[in-house]
Amino acid sequence: MAPPSDMGPVGTLDIHSVDNTTSFDSQLQADLAFNEKIAADIVAPRTEEIALEVNGATTDGPPRTICVFCGASSGNSPVYMEAARNLAKALHKHNIKLVYGGGTVGLMGEVARTLVSLSGPNSVHGIIPEPLVVFEQGPDSKAPSSNGGKHGVPDEATYGKTTVVDDMHTRKQMMAQAVMNGGPGSGFIALPGGYGTLEELMEVVTWNQLGIHGRGTIVLNIEGYWDGLLSWVDNSISAGFVRETNRNIIVPAKTAEEAVDFLSDYKPTDGRFKLAWKTL
Repeated sequence: MAPPSDMGPVGTLDIHSVDNTTSFDSQLQADLAFNEKIAADIVAPRTEEIALEVNGATTDGPPRTICVFCGASSGNSPVYMEAARNLAKALHKHNIKLVYGGGTVGLMGEVARTLVSLSGPNSVHGIIPEPLVVFEQGPDSKAPSSNGGKHGVPDEATYGKTTVVDDMHTRKQMMAQAVMNGGPGSGFIALPGGYGTLEELMEVVTWNQLGIHGRGTIVLNIEGYWDGLLSWVDNSISAGFVRETNRNIIVPAKTAEEAVDFLSDYKPTDGRFKLAWKTL
């Protein structure tokens, strides 16, 4: 049978066929190059996004937020102020937001100042009752402020954003809510402090036990500062007042980096009460 009219004689090379194949190969190469470029455009931003997620921030969710409880005093040893600075450095390293009690002195002021110096004012939110602002600044302070000029609020460029509230209950509720609204790995860390620090710490521990929140609570055990509290937990379990399964509602850490890592890995304990709460 004779070959089709568009083909050359049998045994000869059809130049049109070669041209079409060459054209097809060129188009295929172009398509592959285009697809590789599209893939690179998609993967590169996602790689950056994953890096942000690992370091505590997400591009499509709330930032990781840690509430720090600590003293308005600096303590008798320089290791306490150093611990506050180291915690701020760890928060900066992992791109974590700080919410705290809004003070400008002692460990409170040190952790806030250090983090603002590293991450900027938007990284810190202090929440403080008005009487404590007056106590820190003195009753005669008349500096302009966001609350009608009653007193001066801490300098935002130094301490970050400050919200002045009427009472301690509102302060603690707002701090806890910020943590509960934060991204994965949000939680609470307690540095050394006095009665107020202990009260704030034990309240969020109790709220965890009652099922009000499921965020981790870490005590940064600088030179054994929290050993007495941890012994009390042991004694309460032995005496039958705290369930063994709730022992790890409070988790001790030796370093700031360890504390941040523990919050990343925290899982609520099995002994928590599974109660339904409408509000804090």
